[in-house]
Amino acid sequence: SGRRRQDRRQQIGRAGEKHAESLLRSRGAEVLARNWRCAAGELDLVVLDAAGRLRFVEVRTRTGPGFGTPAESVTPAKQHQVRMVAKYWLAANPGGWRQVCFDVVGVDLSESDRPRLELFEDVM
Repeated sequence: SGRRRQDRRQQIGRAGEKHAESLLRSRGAEVLARNWRCAAGELDLVVLDAAGRLRFVEVRTRTGPGFGTPAESVTPAKQHQVRMVAKYWLAANPGGWRQVCFDVVGVDLSESDRPRLELFEDVM
């Protein structure tokens, strides 16, 4: 039962990330990395936006209102972890990035026929 619940959570997370990626692409972003891992953790998405800004995007997916909004689930500890992993990504991908932003995309899948997405820019 625990394994099945973990598989379901991963499926939901992957679905949310696909929706978030579509949203960002529709706004002209180029995806540079997805699910990038290192010893410090994982980055959901790393994108270069249409204005040339590098954006580290945390995707939070919900299937109901039980645990608050997706964005509310990004705790200060999670924000710190994302920033730490971003430092590793930047070290591995030197590019003279002019501007770096940290975003959250909240994905609400409670209405299965159409997901609701909310982009919070520069929030971490």
